[in-house]
Amino acid sequence: MDFTFTEEQQAAVEAAKAVFADVAPDGVPSPALTPGAVAEDIDRPLWAGLAASDLLSLVLAEEYGGSGLDAIALCLVLREAGRVLARVPLLEHCAAAMAVQAHGSPELAAALLPGAGRGTLVLTAAAHGRTGHDPAELAVTARREGSDWILDGTQTSVPWAQNADWIAVPAHTGEAEAVLALVPRAAGGLALAEQYSTSGERLAELALDGVRVPATHLIDVPGAWERLRQLLATGTCALALGLGEQVLTMTSQYTGKREQFGFPVATFQAVAVQAADRYIDLRAMEATLWQAAWRLDAATGGAGGPLPSSGDVAVAKIWASSGVRRVVQTAQHLHGGFGADTDYPLHRYHAWAKQLELQLGPAAAHEEALGDLLAAHSLS
Repeated sequence: MDFTFTEEQQAAVEAAKAVFADVAPDGVPSPALTPGAVAEDIDRPLWAGLAASDLLSLVLAEEYGGSGLDAIALCLVLREAGRVLARVPLLEHCAAAMAVQAHGSPELAAALLPGAGRGTLVLTAAAHGRTGHDPAELAVTARREGSDWILDGTQTSVPWAQNADWIAVPAHTGEAEAVLALVPRAAGGLALAEQYSTSGERLAELALDGVRVPATHLIDVPGAWERLRQLLATGTCALALGLGEQVLTMTSQYTGKREQFGFPVATFQAVAVQAADRYIDLRAMEATLWQAAWRLDAATGGAGGPLPSSGDVAVAKIWASSGVRRVVQTAQHLHGGFGADTDYPLHRYHAWAKQLELQLGPAAAHEEALGDLLAAHSLS
């Protein structure tokens, strides 16, 4: 089998590397020293750079000014974003745009996608439900009223909500599958309460009280929300992989220079073995990530497997959550006290890793979901 990426996918990686080259992970105050959010807004210069390099329109069709690439290409770019702790809603924005393009009405696509590709509109998604543990679609109800839909409920930990223009909100009607509503941040009846992530970035509790949504802004295609949820989880794995790879590089560089008893500590067997174990973690994270991203793309073409694509996503998130945790913990250990120095960026990577580990469910939650899938599907 050929596991190489296409020329278009590799070109996206090179463009991403160029845009992220000047991003400093410590460009905002340390989350360890800041009681609230580390910044009020996303990194707007970086956002403009992503738009200028056509990376915000990467997954959009040509009719919307995009390149027409796939989830694998998006994950390749997200991997580069994770290396520098990019403070932009690249994952949520592109995933929501893909949902609108694939399942939204022509009116909704025409209203949102050209601006999303240019970066003049920012999209995000509410995916954590009321508590972060229950299915997100059960946290909001949607009922028909004339030609509109009325939304009521609460979603917690919505990333970048204060800086987004539109929010994709899953909801349930009490009958069929979950629906997905695209709600403008300034909609009547919508309120945002301040929350903060482990990484120090702004989140929001989203309260919807009789929010009215036109029928053209609601997606009721079966499976639309589930695919968006899987794409968000897979993209989180890509961010975790890029972060973990950068942390292991930092650790290698530090232990190669730090000397004890006249020798670099990297030459000590105990250090080398721990670093090797973390390298194995990263390769497992990478293999399961590309399997999940490939299944998401293959599913749209009708390709199947012994388990639904949600099984591959669960495996990837299990490895991403547990793997990135082990990588940053080992890095802190091998750096010694230097790793806790707030003038050194490693503690920022640790905070972001913890956020990514828990985002959209920790390893244990996905292990349970995978167990349910295995019980429901015969692999023989």
